[in-house]
Amino acid sequence: MCNEFRFETALADIMEAFRQLKIPLTWDGGAPNLEPRPSIRPTDPAYILTGQDGAAHLAQLRWGFPGPRGPVINFRSEGRTFAQGRCLVPADGFFEFTGDKAPKSKWLFEPASGPFLALAGFVRDDRFTLLTCPPGPDMAPYHERQMVILPPEHWGAWLDVTKPQPPFGPLPAGSLKVTQVRKGADAPPATPLGL
Repeated sequence: MCNEFRFETALADIMEAFRQLKIPLTWDGGAPNLEPRPSIRPTDPAYILTGQDGAAHLAQLRWGFPGPRGPVINFRSEGRTFAQGRCLVPADGFFEFTGDKAPKSKWLFEPASGPFLALAGFVRDDRFTLLTCPPGPDMAPYHERQMVILPPEHWGAWLDVTKPQPPFGPLPAGSLKVTQVRKGADAPPATPLGL
């Protein structure tokens, strides 16, 4: 399951996305310096958005709840209701790995449109985890699970815990752009041209 994502989106783009939804965007102190983060891994700090006084509040927490066998970075969403602790995790890409031998093939999943994705997350104390669901058509060839990606029309309802949580499910085909960023050790060899 996803154990790495990317966040290189400018604060202005996040502000514009929430402005279009008529959801104020707030943060503590001065405007945060959202330095580009090409790789965010478990236990790294990452920006998240929580619902606070009718606004989306931007803050930084560490990825992964403490667990008996390491950080809990992914959490199944099926059959669960999240009455509190909801958050959105902005990401402009996430990675999945295929193959049995190291190094595995590495694939980047990016939004087919829009500057970033909003991954559904859950906050406990000072940590967050990402929610998962069955894969959509863009993800199914690569993994049997995927991150819950909420479309913009569900962001407000997810952040407002006084409202019922929006439905979870995979996005339609063509929602994600997939790029191979590394060939794995067990990838088939390239066929020479002309054969």
